[in-house]
Amino acid sequence: ADLLDPELDLEADLGVDTVKQAEVFAAVRTQWNLERDDTLQLREFPTLNHVAGWVRTKLGTSPDAQVASATPDTGTTDSAAATAPDTVTGDLDAVDALPRRVPVPSLRPAADQCLPTGVSLAGARVVVMRDEGGVGDALVKRLHKAGATTLVLDPGASTDDVLAHLEQWSADGPVSGVYWLAALDHEGDLAAYDLTTWQEALRRRVKALYATMRHLWDDGAFLVSATRLGGYHGYSPAGATSTLGGAVTGFTKSYKKERPAALVKAVDLPVDRRTAAIADLLIEETLRDPGCVEIGRVDGRRFGIALLEQPFPARASDGDTDTDTGMPLTSDSVMLVTGAAGSIVSAITADLAVASGGTFHLLDLTPAPDRADPDIAAFRTEPASLKGTIAARLKERGEKPTPVRIDRELAHIERLEAALTCIEAVEAAGGTAHYYAVDLTDAAAVGSVMDQVRERSGRVDVLLHAAGVEISRNLPEKEPREFDLVFDVKTTGWFNVWHAARTMEVGAVVAFSSVAGRFGNNGQTDYAAGNDLLCKVVSSLRATRPQTRGLALDWTAWGGIGMATRGSIPKIMEMAGVQVLPPEAGVAWIRRELTASQFSGEVVVAGALGMMATEYHETGGVDADAVRGQHPFGPMVGDLTVSVHDGVVSRVTLDPTEQGFLTDHRIDGTPVLPGVMGMEAFAEVAGLVAPAGYRVGGVEDVGFLAPVKFYRDEPRTLTVSAVTAPDPEGGDDLVAHCTLTAERLLPGSSDPVRTTHFTGRVRLTGAPVEEEHNDLDRSTHEPVVDAAQVYRFYFHGPAYQVVETAWRDGDGSTARLTQPLPEDRWPSDAPLALAPRLVELCFQTAGLWEAAREDRLALPMSVGRVRVLLDPATATRPLVAHAEVHDGHVDALVVDDDGRVVVRLDGYTTVPLPGGVPDDVRGPLQAAFEPGTPA
Repeated sequence: ADLLDPELDLEADLGVDTVKQAEVFAAVRTQWNLERDDTLQLREFPTLNHVAGWVRTKLGTSPDAQVASATPDTGTTDSAAATAPDTVTGDLDAVDALPRRVPVPSLRPAADQCLPTGVSLAGARVVVMRDEGGVGDALVKRLHKAGATTLVLDPGASTDDVLAHLEQWSADGPVSGVYWLAALDHEGDLAAYDLTTWQEALRRRVKALYATMRHLWDDGAFLVSATRLGGYHGYSPAGATSTLGGAVTGFTKSYKKERPAALVKAVDLPVDRRTAAIADLLIEETLRDPGCVEIGRVDGRRFGIALLEQPFPARASDGDTDTDTGMPLTSDSVMLVTGAAGSIVSAITADLAVASGGTFHLLDLTPAPDRADPDIAAFRTEPASLKGTIAARLKERGEKPTPVRIDRELAHIERLEAALTCIEAVEAAGGTAHYYAVDLTDAAAVGSVMDQVRERSGRVDVLLHAAGVEISRNLPEKEPREFDLVFDVKTTGWFNVWHAARTMEVGAVVAFSSVAGRFGNNGQTDYAAGNDLLCKVVSSLRATRPQTRGLALDWTAWGGIGMATRGSIPKIMEMAGVQVLPPEAGVAWIRRELTASQFSGEVVVAGALGMMATEYHETGGVDADAVRGQHPFGPMVGDLTVSVHDGVVSRVTLDPTEQGFLTDHRIDGTPVLPGVMGMEAFAEVAGLVAPAGYRVGGVEDVGFLAPVKFYRDEPRTLTVSAVTAPDPEGGDDLVAHCTLTAERLLPGSSDPVRTTHFTGRVRLTGAPVEEEHNDLDRSTHEPVVDAAQVYRFYFHGPAYQVVETAWRDGDGSTARLTQPLPEDRWPSDAPLALAPRLVELCFQTAGLWEAAREDRLALPMSVGRVRVLLDPATATRPLVAHAEVHDGHVDALVVDDDGRVVVRLDGYTTVPLPGGVPDDVRGPLQAAFEPGTPA
């Protein structure tokens, strides 16, 4: 209390941010029973005296009047910020308890199947930052034709000139929108850049963009930026091209967070010389699809960026990470770490040191810590008293000991302590630590440090770039010096280190990014721009330096340690539904990434993302009726949306009293969704966005994780999502990554339980169907089992009693399809994509062999691949299926009477149900399928 001078600025001097100020006002209103004032603006009350004056005005008292006040609790001290951080031990189980999400391109419907954005170009006043390749010139012509007026900015214009033109033009009225094309320019070889070239290239691409959008803030202008990262925003196996465009994309995403009502898009393109076609699609993206910010355009197709869960490979049986396919961490490992004095980075370094015992080169702006420093000792042992010591020290120097100044001194001590902890952890693990105090934005100083690294170690196995600073402030309040500081520490720091290391052998680069870089965030246009640039740099390594593995980690806010534990940030995160990262998981995450596999790319390290990943439009910006009109849809497609993060999403309600595939597929009396209808759902939903000329080529890698049961014969709503991306193996195919989930509200719970039941992939291809013939002997071999015997054993009702008769044929089982079969769906003419009952015939044929040979009934567990090679309507009857066991899985096919293969099933596996085959069925089954039966 003795430090609270009433004239101190709440934020600048006392460190009370706006969220905490709002809490203070709420407490003040409660204390004096004051009504809420909805017109109150926090910026009008910058000091304690201003707040007190507001109270006096409401109470009608004078400054000298005595008013009731809360009695301060002088027996306690707020020492949270001064508490020495505990040593956090990494926990691989905590890592594996979190989802591991990877950004991938996600096919979106054509623009004419999307909703209007609400932008009108007729009469609009639009700024166009031209590129050097002519796209801007073509765009200006189209804008004029649409009735817009343009202010054209020349590529490479100085920021001062840009602002001067904007000032002059804005005098005549508000600006409707901005097209920013600077990142379309060819970059050349970044390896040949010097620091001046690097900084100027980024100034003209992103810093001038920042200045432009800040100047136009009051106009609420739309923003369409364009990049040449390759058309997939760098999320393709080829990696990012024209890498500097990542900074523009990161800025654009954060501008959208600050301007949610405005149209904001970052449109990515391949590297080509077209101008008119690009101008046309930029106009198209301006007018259609309000649901997506990151859009890629490749070969006439539109891609957003979605998230796929890609779990780590299973760990070795000893509980440690399996390093058979990843990078071994040993005493010979050499690691270089920037930002090493941060508490989070220090903890991660300690974890890597324990795992390796290697050599660590630690770089940070913080001076080398003195092991005998009494302040560090006090921070570790008596943190509560350290604030008083600092306050007394400031007074002795004749300075006012405001809380902000005290916290600034304390933060310096905290970084010294973290640096010392980092060094001590490396030494305690038997490793070697070399600490370098260096300003990463000073190219000469960084070069000198890297010369020492080269002399001492000769190589770097892991380059961990974690340096960074974050100052959250919305665009109107974000001064250029702040933007430069935040952006340059990330990007210039990276350039200087990498430029100096480029001639060395580097095994892996790990760049610290952020969920702000992935999604954008309020107040973080600079931070997001720098982080997304690093992500694109890492992506580009796949092409420019394939011998160096690249990882970019999009961290969420950490719990327990780091900047996000201070002030109101935890409260903000809680209100936004964002789960903080358990520190024991975050600390071990990099070790897990390095040692588990050879994966290169970007990973989102977070639990629940809450508002960070909120959709921009309730339908995803898509006209569902238009999408439905392009493709026939079957019984497994319901209400349709297109999610930015989850791809095409269908929510279908199924009723066992209506659908034969449920009524006649019961286990112990309860309807259960057939696995074949789950695969049908994948094929139907994925096919909804298939480009013209593409078809469902097959369903692959299906996992039947949990049965979908319809308790008490009540309807249930299933959610089927499909994220459709280019084939990671190359070629022209598209691959849809699919999940089928459902929710149940359990008694006594207010929140539904969400279960992922099935997963799989659908291959979409433009290649023609490859017809197959098979010389399968379709004649019946005695003895046989007939339908009456089969369905005393199987639980299926009439619509799924697909086996008419079955017998042994060579090393497998053969079954004839029942004809005719009752209707299995409503409406009965709803088209099917996958011939599910023929796949079911394969399942049951394989199951009969397993029942006879293993004495068990089994359910589907996985499918390697299923393909329909012939339209069942054109197949000649009767149809027969044949199944054989190969290396622990089943391969099966269905052929028609002319020997044409209708369906092929590969890699089918099962899981047994408890109990054996009924006695009255076991005998006939074994007689039909026992070894020695005539073939």
